Amino acid sequence: MRKTLCMIAALAAVVACYVSAPVQAADEEEGFVSLFDGKTLDGWAKHGGQAKYKVEDGAIVGECVPNTPGNSFLVYEKPFGNFILKLDFKVDVPGNSGVQFRSHINEDQDRVFGYQCEIDPDEPDMARIYDEGRRGHQKGRVWLDETSDDVRNAAFATFKKDDWNSLEIQAIGPSLRTWFNGVPVANIFDYKDFDGIIGLQIHAGGQGTIRWKNIRIKEFPKSEWKSFFVKGDNGWKIVDAYEFVPECWSFTEDGVLIGQHDDTEARDGLVVSHIPYADFVAKVDYVFKGGVNSALYFRAHEVDTPWLLRGCQDEIAGNGKEAGIWHTSGGPGLPGRGWLGTDDEFVETIRNKGENDWNEIAVAAVGDRVVTFLNGFRVVDLTDPEIEKDGKLGLQLHGGSQGSMWFKNWQVIKITPEQRALIER
Repeated sequence: MRKTLCMIAALAAVVACYVSAPVQAADEEEGFVSLFDGKTLDGWAKHGGQAKYKVEDGAIVGECVPNTPGNSFLVYEKPFGNFILKLDFKVDVPGNSGVQFRSHINEDQDRVFGYQCEIDPDEPDMARIYDEGRRGHQKGRVWLDETSDDVRNAAFATFKKDDWNSLEIQAIGPSLRTWFNGVPVANIFDYKDFDGIIGLQIHAGGQGTIRWKNIRIKEFPKSEWKSFFVKGDNGWKIVDAYEFVPECWSFTEDGVLIGQHDDTEARDGLVVSHIPYADFVAKVDYVFKGGVNSALYFRAHEVDTPWLLRGCQDEIAGNGKEAGIWHTSGGPGLPGRGWLGTDDEFVETIRNKGENDWNEIAVAAVGDRVVTFLNGFRVVDLTDPEIEKDGKLGLQLHGGSQGSMWFKNWQVIKITPEQRALIER
């Protein structure tokens, strides 16, 4: 009898091993880690609003408390940078919801803000990207993405009203992508956040009960800004870049690089990166103090001209051409392509126009796709097979005019080939 019991126990162990091993092996191969143990809310904390969260039948359940103020968020307390996040959700009672990612908490108001992957069973906006508590519904724009009606409707057609649905969110460098039930939805570049918390939202309103389960994440190395302006023991200096017409440039005590010359100087004053960048995101703060124009050069190459660089400019002009993409010539035999993209009307609603007002310009480039921003808002989103695939970054002080530029916080993030492969998958 004892021998028989031992054999039964051994057989049961073998069967259990065969049943469980494929799941464990798949998880290990994919590198995903669970954020929810299926039993408790360990590692999660509630912020904002009056919604209630509990664990029931292996799922997190979020329930709206009708007619109470504020959106509610159940937040996983560890921040994440670059990752793929997967989860399943089910709508018990229709109501607006979402999944926060790379988000943050305003401690004074106990308010979560940042990127949100939308869940709304009543509208064909599943898996669109909203900027909760920040840029959403600002400057005439509701969403960060401009996903077409055809894509949105195709994704929403897969919605299972009384069953489980899947969401996938990928955040790699400036690239943010989403999938709903395996259908690609949002595909944007943005540069405001490169890490932050994940949260499950219940929107304030009359009703709404949502379930989430199988919440798992795969992490990748983080993206971090590298600054070209560094404060040392002897004041501020430029690193990993050089000055062209160096007498034009000087630092203030608080790290502002000032470029200035008169109309007798035909050459552009430039600060040029030592190395080329192919795929990247870069940004700089500036005050346009007069002159013809200026720019944040990118994917530019050195040529024998008074302006030194041929390639793309993220335009600084003090008008509606701000953050437009201009392609500069390289002199005789190397013509430029002129304007590749502008949005004058929108730019006039978002640029700061005071004489000493700071603006922030940014550009993200991966392969043929280039996106520019002004003060956090997308201006040009361009896919151009003819665009240069790499080149130097630079700050421009236009020659041949009485001009001055102030720059600070010039920074870059390089996108690796491995990251590009994920972005373009």
